[in-house]
Amino acid sequence: MKYINKRLTMEKVNFQRIAKKFGTPFYCYSYSKLKENVSNFKKNFKSFSPLICFAVKSNTNVNLIREIKKFGLGADVVSLGELMMAIKAGIKPNKIVFSGVGKTSSELNFAINKKILLINAESLSEIMEINRLAKLKNKKVRVGVRLNPNTDAKTLNQISTGKKENKFGVNKNTFHKIVDFCKSSKNIDLKCLSVHIGSQILDHRPYGKMLKAVSHILDKTNHQFEFIDLGGGMGINYSDKNKELNYKKYNTAINNFLKKHKVKIIFEPGRSIIGNTGILISKVIYIKDSGRKKFIILDAAMNDLMRPALYGAFHMTLPVIKSSKISNKPYEFVGPICESTDKFITLKKFQKLEENDLIAICDVGAYGMSLSSNYNLRPKPIELLIKGSKINVIRKRQKYTEII
Repeated sequence: MKYINKRLTMEKVNFQRIAKKFGTPFYCYSYSKLKENVSNFKKNFKSFSPLICFAVKSNTNVNLIREIKKFGLGADVVSLGELMMAIKAGIKPNKIVFSGVGKTSSELNFAINKKILLINAESLSEIMEINRLAKLKNKKVRVGVRLNPNTDAKTLNQISTGKKENKFGVNKNTFHKIVDFCKSSKNIDLKCLSVHIGSQILDHRPYGKMLKAVSHILDKTNHQFEFIDLGGGMGINYSDKNKELNYKKYNTAINNFLKKHKVKIIFEPGRSIIGNTGILISKVIYIKDSGRKKFIILDAAMNDLMRPALYGAFHMTLPVIKSSKISNKPYEFVGPICESTDKFITLKKFQKLEENDLIAICDVGAYGMSLSSNYNLRPKPIELLIKGSKINVIRKRQKYTEII
């Protein structure tokens, strides 16, 4: 994405042209960036060729998942809907892992029938339920067990998942109980130790601590696992202030781990694959001067992009047409929803805007549309995939008649 003749452009198409044709707000994704991200992820870990399962929760657009499947990736799912979506996108069941703390009996039934690669269980009760269902079907089901390694990912509290106070995974004592139970069961094939410590991680050191915790419990467990699922959580640069995750050091730590433990590695990346491919384009409806600042009221809202309201997350915001004129007051970019949290960002310096101007909210490919809703009965925006000069509609704009 860059400015060409002062117009913000994705690949070979400028956003002003797209807005004229499709209206606003709209989500737009770059195919070339998606391809580049997948290629870079594979290169970073090519020394041990992991199974890469895309975290479907980060972006649930079936057409994007189809493109990701073409690059050879599997899927990490956390609900029946995501599992069905992954299968619809063409991902083979033997490349799908099913995570999540609260899988229902019907969800487990579906997964067992589809013969997916792994059901990553997160409690002894879940293991017992899988065993019960497998026994009824006279089947042997491949499972993983998610360990809570009590590792601080040094990320936002809302997206930390690997500390003992988090709901995810089991502690060491329960882990050993589950291993013993699985060994005595004729219907469970314990294949995997799974772990995931959080999201938007930019420091390799928590991963190193996580690997040490996994190595320690493997030394204490008399069981040969085929897979170690290291989850995902690799962060992206939402701003110039973010540092980049050192993939080289993480790769070295994993290789040292693999010298001791002969297993196949599974990754579950989402944000690092899709996050920086997407952008949300919105139109300025009104500009309201409140004295000390100006409210830039957009036609996009927190129902379209929830992350700033939910996490206080930062997204770089850019004008679609560049100008040298600077506003004399700070701008607060807000949406039309009846909530004070319906705001995106406050910037002290920004180029002067007029009503009907377009702005771009960057890096929204992950947890943008997948967290969107119909709050205030607002239709969800259209989604577009840009391939060079081609604009492909990958999800139509929702109509009022579809939600009323």
